[in-house]
Amino acid sequence: MDLLVLLGAGLLTGTTTVLFGFGGGFVTVPVVVWADSALGGEATRVAVATSVVVMVVNAGFATAVTPRRTLAALRGGGPLLLLLAAGGAAGAFATRLAPPALTHWAFIAYTAVTLADVLLRPGFLRPSGQAASSVPPRALPALVGAPVGALAAFLGVGGSVMTVPAMRRAGHPMRVAAALANPLTLALSVPAATVHLATAAAPTVADGTPLGLVGLVDLRAATALLLGALPVIALLRRHPPHIPDRVHAWAYAGLLGVVVAAMALSGP
Repeated sequence: MDLLVLLGAGLLTGTTTVLFGFGGGFVTVPVVVWADSALGGEATRVAVATSVVVMVVNAGFATAVTPRRTLAALRGGGPLLLLLAAGGAAGAFATRLAPPALTHWAFIAYTAVTLADVLLRPGFLRPSGQAASSVPPRALPALVGAPVGALAAFLGVGGSVMTVPAMRRAGHPMRVAAALANPLTLALSVPAATVHLATAAAPTVADGTPLGLVGLVDLRAATALLLGALPVIALLRRHPPHIPDRVHAWAYAGLLGVVVAAMALSGP
């Protein structure tokens, strides 16, 4: 049953990677918390680490099949990518040290704040008009890379929760903002995944039985999620759905709301 749920979550993860640039974090974390509930409070820490590894593969694959003309919007973004990577490593180390309950409720709090932001602040659901004008979209400032990378890796959400709204308000349509979130997620998730995989001690269940973790990463769950996600990413990149921009933005907000509810219900 766990395997079927993980495969199904992988299908959803692949869809959110393409449509929202999530890379999997918002879907992966609640599902792995449920699948590894035998770990108790450590389940969130394992879910975050597993999510980061899944995001490396999903975001890397999605980036590889994204048209080069879309990725050209990141030209000159080397400093931003480097700071995202540095922040990703720092956030992963923080996950190892922080109490599991802090990671869990910080995930919920940040997602809820982001949901309120996209619903209430102009520029996301109600674009200011820049995207439709002759004014080119603004580039993300490089200095946001370190805090975005650290927070995203700490929570296991990739970075799209911060970069997609920022790029949307900078003038990009949802389709482009979601596509550009994947290379940004890749930059921060590679060093974060390295930290999680290199963690010396893996948690065990109450009776001391190990769950086959590598560091903090549940490779069984990660493999099942990727088996579901990668074919969907390939299909949707080859045959992208035509979604009106405003509907696309509302769907992003709706998914955030679902994730907040799922994590709150799975609280330690």
